[in-house]
Amino acid sequence: MQTGGVTPGFSPDQLRELIQGSGEEWTYEMRRECQEILPGVLLGPMQASKSLETLQRHGITHILCIRDAKEAFSVRPRFPDQFQYMVLDVQDSEEQNLIRLFPQASTFIDNATANGGRVLVHCNGGISLSPAFVVMYVMQHLQIPWEDALHLVQNRRYCISPNSGFLTQIKEYESIYKATRAVQSFPQQGNAIARRKRVDDSDDEGQNRVEDRKRQLVDDEDDAMEL
Repeated sequence: MQTGGVTPGFSPDQLRELIQGSGEEWTYEMRRECQEILPGVLLGPMQASKSLETLQRHGITHILCIRDAKEAFSVRPRFPDQFQYMVLDVQDSEEQNLIRLFPQASTFIDNATANGGRVLVHCNGGISLSPAFVVMYVMQHLQIPWEDALHLVQNRRYCISPNSGFLTQIKEYESIYKATRAVQSFPQQGNAIARRKRVDDSDDEGQNRVEDRKRQLVDDEDDAMEL
């Protein structure tokens, strides 16, 4: 486990417990259900999205439906009048670019949870496609390494298995989100540096004016003595 520094809102021990999960015994039937990965963020298969009773029992308000386009006839919004949906058509293949599509998914989840909502993220089986997006979300949201994010999700939904192409992109996304955070923090650092520079420059200009004034007084005195 590589938790690194303290994640905002969590002590190292709390984060370690969060990653390890509850240790609930996993049964085969649970792969047909959805599991809560983070507060307000659930992951599951299409079956969970088809059951209005299940969705209401979990307090779902938003549903992120991730599907291969050829599955559109079955993996689709079923209760558009009762839940807010986002549909992403994504191929479950190693060549599919997830990183390009992830910001849409992340924004949808963030907007839902920020307003007290609860989001179900699902694909057909809840094994490869939707888990890859959720692992990336967990990694970014908790600011943890990709291995810890994968373990966190897997410790709650044991059956996940993102394909090798998705795993490669999950690894790559760790450096991307860290770089993005660094860039976002840079303007504040840059502004502070700029303010310090302005103060220093102002002090230098003031000191230069004093020195110039002293030299002028000395020159005036010398001129007077010569007269």
